[in-house]
Amino acid sequence: IVPVAGFSPQGAYGVQDSLRSGFTSVKNELLPSHPLELSEKNFQLNQDKMNFSTLRNIQGLHAPLKLQMEYRAARQVIQRLPFLQSSNLALDTLRNSDESIGFEDVLNDPAHSEVMGEPHMMVEYKLGLL
Repeated sequence: IVPVAGFSPQGAYGVQDSLRSGFTSVKNELLPSHPLELSEKNFQLNQDKMNFSTLRNIQGLHAPLKLQMEYRAARQVIQRLPFLQSSNLALDTLRNSDESIGFEDVLNDPAHSEVMGEPHMMVEYKLGLL
């Protein structure tokens, strides 16, 4: 199965694999539902860029590079099985957002609200056994 950019992975018969990727909505893939949706999706990225720029101006080039390296290492840690959503505690601690309670902490990210599939099948798919 080869994923194509912008499309859900397709099975052996050219049909979307709903067990692994869930149901799709064409309307949601075309346009954002609200003008602020794109701004909210990129909020953390914009916040990080601003913090790195400020840090570079104050402490020089080395400080933001070291922090970016730590962020990348925290993101790459294999934390849970594919059918369980990760809490990203290490990344939250680095960003100093582990002590604040936000929308995603109470109601979770709507994109990850439903994870479909059988756990054994999802692990085998992740390991490339299927």
